[in-house]
Amino acid sequence: MALVSGPGRAGALPDELQLAVEAHVKYIQSLDTRRDELEYWLTEHLRLNGLYWGVTALHLLNRPDALPRTETIDFVLSCQAENGGFGAAPGHDAHLLSTVSGIQILAMVDGYEELEKRGKVVAFEGKEYKGKEVVGRYLSGLQNKETGTFAGDEWGEEDTRFLYAGLNGLNLLGLLDLVNVDLAVDYIVSCANFDGGYGVSPGAESHSGQIFTCLAALSIAKRIDTVDKDKLGQWLSERQVEQGGLNGRPEKLEDVCYSWWVASSMTMIGRLHWIDGKKLTEFILRCQDPVGGGFADRPGDMVDVFHTCFGVAGLSLLEFEGLEEVDAV
Repeated sequence: MALVSGPGRAGALPDELQLAVEAHVKYIQSLDTRRDELEYWLTEHLRLNGLYWGVTALHLLNRPDALPRTETIDFVLSCQAENGGFGAAPGHDAHLLSTVSGIQILAMVDGYEELEKRGKVVAFEGKEYKGKEVVGRYLSGLQNKETGTFAGDEWGEEDTRFLYAGLNGLNLLGLLDLVNVDLAVDYIVSCANFDGGYGVSPGAESHSGQIFTCLAALSIAKRIDTVDKDKLGQWLSERQVEQGGLNGRPEKLEDVCYSWWVASSMTMIGRLHWIDGKKLTEFILRCQDPVGGGFADRPGDMVDVFHTCFGVAGLSLLEFEGLEEVDAV
């Protein structure tokens, strides 16, 4: 997807706002060495997602080899459950979100061949499958055949996050034909609100994160034509606050992660130039720790790998010099 040029781009920045690339790389490299810290174990339920965020940030920083490829693939495969999906960490139950993180990581490190060689062999409807097909069958089994949406796991919670993630994972595997895409699109259309936005389900409040998931799913399905781009673009452009950052919904604080959720949504509908790219870039850079590395939600707060990923991704969407270009989907 082509990135929008013009007023949405960053422009000249003050000298003190420089991207601390090496500090961010070292920060991400250090994350798995902090096993003596309580926080490391309290976030085990996010381990595979965290690895995805770190690997993504490193690729955008043009340092894709900063984490060892073999160990990365080994860890992802160690998270595969007996039903073919991936859990958040070894021994955890499979979940759609961690499964898609596993797929994304393997795609970035060219690890599909190892999945074919060493992945679980699982039987679906009496027939055994292996490799990508196993993971695709796990994901397709989570689609609600009546509504088109997806559940996160066997317990059945559904919302548009899972729908997008399911289509994203299947698309990356080349197995989108395993699900009813048209029915999924119908469900997303039913989630549209009077303000042009989308929520977690029909009738739910518009939220920037859910708007991203719906637009990305529609982009994968090649049905972005169903969106009222001007109405949605106006709502999204109003997410930029005086400090330059973006928020998730009206009257909320800005957060660096919305530099991705909002800006990528505006990119998908061709309206990125409706926000002030220079002010957003400056806000993102003020959220970084230039010495210890990493990005926080807002300037002065504690950094974490989630905000590091989406801060760097936001800068990439704004075509910040030296970063790898990112696809909005």
